[in-house]
Amino acid sequence: MSDPIKNRYEFVILFDVENGNPNGDPDAGNMPRVDPETGLGIVTDVCLKRKIRNYVETVKEDSTGYRIYVKDGVPLNRSDNEAYAALEVDEKSVKEKKKSDPDLDHKIRDWMCANFYDIRTFGAVMTTFVKAALNCGQVRGPVQLGFARSVEPIVPQEVTITRVAITTEADAEKKGTEMGRKYIVPYSLYRCEGYISANLARKTTGFSEEDLSLLWEAILNMFEHDHSAARGKMAVRNLIVFKHDSELGNAPAWKLFEAVHVNRNDPQDPAPARSYQDYTVTVDESSLPTGITCIRMG
Repeated sequence: MSDPIKNRYEFVILFDVENGNPNGDPDAGNMPRVDPETGLGIVTDVCLKRKIRNYVETVKEDSTGYRIYVKDGVPLNRSDNEAYAALEVDEKSVKEKKKSDPDLDHKIRDWMCANFYDIRTFGAVMTTFVKAALNCGQVRGPVQLGFARSVEPIVPQEVTITRVAITTEADAEKKGTEMGRKYIVPYSLYRCEGYISANLARKTTGFSEEDLSLLWEAILNMFEHDHSAARGKMAVRNLIVFKHDSELGNAPAWKLFEAVHVNRNDPQDPAPARSYQDYTVTVDESSLPTGITCIRMG
């Protein structure tokens, strides 16, 4: 692994959805998440991090140092046990070994960070006291994402669907089709803001320049290997990165985020937006504080 990153970053992701459900709410029949007060669509940070994890898993295929800790079908304790086995301890002997090796907790945590990309990036809670008292520590990751919100209010549509395949023999005697429904957003552009702490990377997880390059790649391509009928057409349209020339940063994050403007090409047009080309994205680089570099990707 290379050295940890030395610069703080903030970034803005702009992605859109066309005729799909970007993030269903299980408490509302899986309809797209909506802020009830503003009507703006919501995509959770957990949803976006899942896409990033899936991309890294797809391109790295569990290669050394780039495995994924939070993944489908793999109990967390199974990965925790690997750290214990690598350091030749188990849940029964770990307390005694900590008395002779005060740094054992840090060694376990560092092993997890070195082997799992998503722990090194997003952090993790690895204290799972169930039957086995496995404790690999808690890690606050240097990369943090906020909720994504749509630029304009959304109006989810409920689409009725039918299928000719009947579920049971009894139903087949009474009907020839079955009805269902799905929710879609005809079109919406979403904005997500994120943060990367070089200080946490150096002190805790070792998140490196190689990891950073992979993160940008994963963000730009996080929907490319995740297409499905339910999600429609989703794509990352723009990734705007603010790089500080120091570890602790040169300006407040909010000041940088406010420099990014997303506006309709024709503010007087009453028709809803139906494509990314209906918007203009600008960055007021003249207002950026000294020590900040703006990088646009995508």
